[in-house]
Amino acid sequence: MKTRSLTAALAAVLAASVAPAASAEPVFNRIASFAVAGNLPEGTDKATPTSAEIIAASEDGNTLIYSDSPNKAIGFIDITDAKAPKAGGSLAFDGEPTSVTMAAGKALVAINTRESFVKPSGLLAQVDVASRKVDATCDLGGQPDSIALNKDRTLAAIAIENERDEEVNDGDLPQLPAGDLVLLSLKDGVVDCGLIKHVTLTGLADVAGDDPEPEFVSFNGLDEVALTLQENNHIVIVDGRTGTVKTHFSAGTVSLEGVDTKKDGALKFTGKVEDVAREPDAVKWLDDNRLVVANEGDWKGGARGFTIFDKTGKVLYENGAGFEREIAKIGHYPDKRNKKGVEPEGLEAATFGDDKLFFVLAERASVVGVYRDTGAEPELLQLLPSGIGPEGAVAIPSRNLLVTANETDLVEDGGARSHVMLYERAEGEAAYPQIVSTEKDGELIGFGALSGLAPVKDKPGMLYAVNDSFYASQPTIFTIDATAEPAKIVDALRITRNGAPAQKLDSEGLTPDGEGGFWLANEGDADKLYAHAIIHVNEKGEIDKEVAIPAELRAGEKRFGFEGITSVGEGDDTVLWMAVQREWGDDEKGFVKLVSYKPSDKEWGAVRYPLDKTESGWVGLSEITANGDHAYIIERDNLIGDAARLKKLYRVALAELKPAKLGGDLPVVKKEEVRDFIPDLKANNGYVVDKVEGFTIDAAGNGYVVTDNDGVDDSSGETLFFGIGPINAM
Repeated sequence: MKTRSLTAALAAVLAASVAPAASAEPVFNRIASFAVAGNLPEGTDKATPTSAEIIAASEDGNTLIYSDSPNKAIGFIDITDAKAPKAGGSLAFDGEPTSVTMAAGKALVAINTRESFVKPSGLLAQVDVASRKVDATCDLGGQPDSIALNKDRTLAAIAIENERDEEVNDGDLPQLPAGDLVLLSLKDGVVDCGLIKHVTLTGLADVAGDDPEPEFVSFNGLDEVALTLQENNHIVIVDGRTGTVKTHFSAGTVSLEGVDTKKDGALKFTGKVEDVAREPDAVKWLDDNRLVVANEGDWKGGARGFTIFDKTGKVLYENGAGFEREIAKIGHYPDKRNKKGVEPEGLEAATFGDDKLFFVLAERASVVGVYRDTGAEPELLQLLPSGIGPEGAVAIPSRNLLVTANETDLVEDGGARSHVMLYERAEGEAAYPQIVSTEKDGELIGFGALSGLAPVKDKPGMLYAVNDSFYASQPTIFTIDATAEPAKIVDALRITRNGAPAQKLDSEGLTPDGEGGFWLANEGDADKLYAHAIIHVNEKGEIDKEVAIPAELRAGEKRFGFEGITSVGEGDDTVLWMAVQREWGDDEKGFVKLVSYKPSDKEWGAVRYPLDKTESGWVGLSEITANGDHAYIIERDNLIGDAARLKKLYRVALAELKPAKLGGDLPVVKKEEVRDFIPDLKANNGYVVDKVEGFTIDAAGNGYVVTDNDGVDDSSGETLFFGIGPINAM
């Protein structure tokens, strides 16, 4: 897979104020992924939903322990070989683990055992990691959330949230009983339950002060506890030894510019929000005086970034929309979730070598931001791809490792599983992102759901791409400079109809018309009132021709239609070829159509293409592009992760493409395998994505591939874009 130099990646991805680092500077790259379903007990249905939420590591850094709320368990992963994590089993409880940490070979697990929202309860379980047995439990007197230990592991702090019921009064506060903070003493990992302290937090916050909602805790080197009251938009500093509240302050509000504010199927980073409450989730100390909070929001707020305070409440740095806009540049912006944007939720902080780093987890964008703590404005070093919904992280500097726990499991929808992902810091090149956007006319070009590729004539390394119906209010043809590292989206041509963004489009492929315009393959969907069609746009992006499929095709039409389009010949001899994704009603099982259309005489035809067979899922086509004497076709299954079996590039000789009339017998073409994409898709050490959707060959004869990230909807948001070298050499 094509890799990217750190210098080039920084130049394209990071804000202009961030100076490029030397090429030899260490970078994080993902080295392994572990699907936590691998830890389900023997005999359990492997389709059982799982989740990795909060994660900790043993003192030697060889064992990971994570909380799995849906299964009321904690899971163990052996990372003695970090590049090949192994299932270590799980331990179930009579309650829901909410957080976990480690001390002297003991896992300390906070467990929610509540009977109801108004009758909260919880336990702290002390688990011997070696034997996987519970040594002792402590009654916490309420429903716990976060747990943290001090530096020498002699004190534990637990946020007792007693969370609100969002179904009662639209989640409005107050909803008693109030939460508090629990402090416990430890010796050699053994908790002294008899000396439990409850720190009262009522009367502190201006927002619902009689109902504090503690969320996250963190110790500094002075045994002071920083505690967020998320819905109360408040931060409290407590002496961890005495339980005395030392200071407390409002997390305040922030106004943002250059953000997307509407869930409208378009990426427009021109909006503003005024005076939104930060409502921080995670908190981490950067030193004994400074702390950073992730401003997720939960009730009425969510400021989309992070803030650094001193412990008196003075704002030392406000990230504003900076983190979110950098995420948008790599195609991870979640338009369907943009009320609170990327939702920074989790944090980790650690020193690697001489660098003090902190890590910001964007839950809805599935991205980890790596920042260097400079003591002033932090420096964004990298954006790392994570699994879906990163919730927790743990740094293991002794092994140069960072680990994320990603809570979302989409097994019931046939999607990706919950994963734990591992990253190693070493000298080298950043492997991600592989494609980024720039600005046009001073406005950030947002992108996602790329569904087709085509070459720019006579310009090696320059390509076109089109997005699909996920961005129904912003259909766009992008121009990509694939010679840059990472590849850059340098232009965006908006597709319009009668002067407005074209509606009812699901463009799954494009091909230049040779005169500055394009032909688009439009996949139909009767439920959304889209029609299967071929659409022509001029050089300004205006739709000037729409060609409906003929009656002979409509007679057997189904949902999965045109997935690619290419052009063969020139002038009046031009023939457009479209790949139909799946079998239609008049197709023999295991065969799909390649459909032809000759614009000069409006003649339709087709051939039959034989599909590979797999044991599960469906198989279909995703792209067609003609080059030289062949048409190249992507054939894939709809499976993801370890289940994926078929993601291949085939070719058919143009001499085979002799279309017969529709409605009669169609000739079957012969195909030749060119490349198996699964090794390419595994090369970034994530799970194998399902939607390999775009392929083309540039003016120099080099092949390029892109995946569809589904607009970051039930997706990690990763867009893989890579070159496969000269096609004539294959």
